[in-house]
Amino acid sequence: MAPGLRQFTERRGDGAGEPVLDNENGEDLMYVQPGVSIVIGNRSPESQGTVYISTKKVVWLSDVDRTKGYAVDFLSLSLHAVSRDPEAYSSPCIYTQIETGEDGNESEDSDSESSDALDLSKVTEMRLVPSDPGQLDTLFQILCDCAELNPEPIEDNEEHNWIFSANQLVDETTEGEDSEWNFSQNPSSSIGHSNGDHDLARTVLELQINDNRFEDAEEMEHENDSDGGHH
Repeated sequence: MAPGLRQFTERRGDGAGEPVLDNENGEDLMYVQPGVSIVIGNRSPESQGTVYISTKKVVWLSDVDRTKGYAVDFLSLSLHAVSRDPEAYSSPCIYTQIETGEDGNESEDSDSESSDALDLSKVTEMRLVPSDPGQLDTLFQILCDCAELNPEPIEDNEEHNWIFSANQLVDETTEGEDSEWNFSQNPSSSIGHSNGDHDLARTVLELQINDNRFEDAEEMEHENDSDGGHH
């Protein structure tokens, strides 16, 4: 899981500088928005800085302090939205929710304006407040576009739908059984099942086994009738 909000001070160039990106692994800078304050949790806004949006993450760098900056990967952003409701926040902004992997919300000490020791691992909310509210829609759209480049990874245990041939099903369902109960080798015959359910394959196998047994029983009955006719 992505690490949530974190400190970011890797800059290059003169002045405020630009963030150092992982270009070797395909990370590209997509958008730059100067004149943006950042609000972490319930704390007071930081001094204005510049937002850099890459194909992998959102970076905010202070314009006045090169040692101050924050970054969050798109995989850690569970929600981002435009907020213009003054009851929700005093200024129009981009509101985001951050997944931290921690239980519970940010502690009261972390939210306190007087707290210098901010535990970023517990921060679950962040606001980006541009000095020009007219930039909100553009900023939001860029966030949406880049978020689509970072889909949630597929878990190893996630269920899948598969199609197997009859021969493959026999290999799974008859392992350790007598080979005389194998399916027909007809390549045109195929059986599908979803979500790892082998019941269909086993049912067909059992039907074939039962059919063979019925045939043997019928032959034996017929032989007994024939033998009885000679007496």
